Amino acid sequence: MVKWGIHSLLWTERFDTNPEPVARKAKAFGFDGIEIYVAPSQIDSFDKGRVKKALRETNLGCIGCTCLDKETDVTSADEAVRKRGINHLQKSAELFSELGGNFVSGVTYAAWGKLTGTGPTSEEWNHSAESLKTACQLIRDTGVTIGLEPANRFETYVLNTAADAVRLAKKVGEPNIGVHLDTFHMNIEEKSPYEAIVSTNELLRYVHLCENDRGVAGTGNINWDSIFKALSTIGYDGWITLESFTPEIKSVAASTAIWRQVAPSADAIAADGLKFLKSMREKYASH
Repeated sequence: MVKWGIHSLLWTERFDTNPEPVARKAKAFGFDGIEIYVAPSQIDSFDKGRVKKALRETNLGCIGCTCLDKETDVTSADEAVRKRGINHLQKSAELFSELGGNFVSGVTYAAWGKLTGTGPTSEEWNHSAESLKTACQLIRDTGVTIGLEPANRFETYVLNTAADAVRLAKKVGEPNIGVHLDTFHMNIEEKSPYEAIVSTNELLRYVHLCENDRGVAGTGNINWDSIFKALSTIGYDGWITLESFTPEIKSVAASTAIWRQVAPSADAIAADGLKFLKSMREKYASH
């Protein structure tokens, strides 16, 4: 059964410092869980006890989100940097397993925001695959799957398309690796989002549904019929998370290039977006 998630960064820069109001709001809007972002610099100080309590009190599930940085870049030629990346992925999996989650995703395969002016070298590709394989083996007992989220060319040069992510997942070759697709990035990089989803098939473990401008879902140019038709075609029934950002969370706005108001408010993105997405899911549920 599909579960509906909302990204914590829509409302707060750091969820663990004040999780209660965000959790209550997510529950009131009708979400089943929260995707919680934890940066490498935050993980050792993350208040997991407070978060666990907030999730329990609102009966919400969670999905893990992280992005590697230059100090944890698993494509790096420096073995010490790659080891820190593996360690961060392991810590992330252990954290979200304790919180009741079974998935952690994001730019988990390279440093987010790193651009070299060219595509990945074979050395970088192999370093990423080998590091991810090691991480997957280390976290096997947690029950957590690591997701590979291809992002657009302005945020990474390593994975931009579903085909890239599928190729890397197959190279890693572990049962707890999967692909995470995001309609915002797909709108930029894929010739056919429908074909991208269908071709990913059983490797698709997680989905972000975002409007092309990260505003309210259903108000832009994403072809939502093709997205939900594709999800129906492969029988996808995992988490579907609404991910959008607003200028009010300044650090998030800076890193995701949200300079203008793309929606009336964060609450409108959540409430109106969820209503629209649920109606689309219902439309294709019996197809």
